[in-house]
Amino acid sequence: MTALAVITMSTAAFAAEEHGLPGATMSLLWAIPFVGILLSIATGPLLYPHVWEHHYGKITAAWSALVVIPLLAAFGVDATVYSVLHTMLLEYMSFIILLFALFTISGGILIAGNIHGTPLVNAGLLVIGALLASVIGTTGASMIMIRPIIRANDNRPFNAHVIVFFIFLVSNIGGSLTPLGDPPLFLGFLRGVDFFWTTTHLLPEMLFVGVIVLAAFIVLDVILHRRENGLPKIKDPTPDSKVRIRGLVNLPLLGGVIAAILMSGVWKPGIGFTVGGVEVELQNLLRDVIILALALISLLISSKEYRAANGFNWEPIKEVAKLFAGIFICIIPVIAILRAGLDGGFAPLVALVTGPDGAPNDFAYFWLTGVLSSFLDNAPTYLVFFELAGGDPQVLMTTLSRTLVAISAGAVFMGANTYIGNAPNFMVYAIARGQGVNMPSFFGYMLWSGVVLVPTFILMSLVFF
Repeated sequence: MTALAVITMSTAAFAAEEHGLPGATMSLLWAIPFVGILLSIATGPLLYPHVWEHHYGKITAAWSALVVIPLLAAFGVDATVYSVLHTMLLEYMSFIILLFALFTISGGILIAGNIHGTPLVNAGLLVIGALLASVIGTTGASMIMIRPIIRANDNRPFNAHVIVFFIFLVSNIGGSLTPLGDPPLFLGFLRGVDFFWTTTHLLPEMLFVGVIVLAAFIVLDVILHRRENGLPKIKDPTPDSKVRIRGLVNLPLLGGVIAAILMSGVWKPGIGFTVGGVEVELQNLLRDVIILALALISLLISSKEYRAANGFNWEPIKEVAKLFAGIFICIIPVIAILRAGLDGGFAPLVALVTGPDGAPNDFAYFWLTGVLSSFLDNAPTYLVFFELAGGDPQVLMTTLSRTLVAISAGAVFMGANTYIGNAPNFMVYAIARGQGVNMPSFFGYMLWSGVVLVPTFILMSLVFF
């Protein structure tokens, strides 16, 4: 997910608390719609692809209704309307505006030409994308790099694994070195964590995980590349040609998006507007307007030829917009229960992060934050465990620095475990599928992450926590 999603969440330290939902008294039955929407996303394209393709919006709306209607019955109109408005105005709208902007602006940047996707070339592209992720965010880097890497491998019979590792490294792990890279880290920045604390403290873990995952990719790609030599040749739809970067006019627009995000995190005029009881702060509203304007400017000044060459279309962002609208609504009661801590239905999980002597269990913090971030939105999940660890940034940066590293690494790294762990994951999946890559299903992708990422995370947690 993007840095902007975190900023919007920072206006309310805990969404559940602002919603006024009594998480301590809510049973785990409230999590059924959230589990249901995840299972629908997982099984729809696999078991009923034609129905899913034409009706995923309706299916998502149905699961959302199974949250809203019981909320109306249990807590009344005022609490329910406030809960939904709070989520949609302060979280979802800003979230999708930034995704729309990054998708639109990066879609106008064309890396023209093509190079053959050998194991060495692919590894180089993954490294470049991972480095970009900490500068322009995982979404921006993913949108700029995904089409070139698809073109480089479009004549290979085995190419889905390249996109899977792209999601691992570019859409997730690479965004761990700055607060701009991934929403949870920006949330920590807004709550007082120094900007470069992330760079210095997560660098060892990022290099450890990144090198292992990249090495696994190179080994696998070499094996598959050699196997392809014995198969009938596929005519390359995009023959090799000189590589050029087009649409550079969009780079300042990406810079403007980053500047708007930083502005809203630094400038606090104390002015707000109330919509249905929900306060929208001026700096956040201005940020969203600026980011939306930059996206529209990109549409006006970018070459249509470049967008066409990118295979640019609106379907991926439409799909993400509809699905995440449902996810944001269905997650409301789940976050409320998590917020209740030891008093809520997830108390057994929360108790695991504290040792017998009362000290934080960093190993447990890493895994609980990570596992929940694989399926929930990783920004509020980070926030919950940040607060469970005390919530004092000065203490967490010093005395409990390993705990903060565990929380940060779990939220960022394990967003790669599923297609819905981080917003760019699903966007990359949709783009690759739309361009003919035989992408694995939801559970098929989890098999990849289970074989490659989970053992890496186990080793990392044993070494560092």
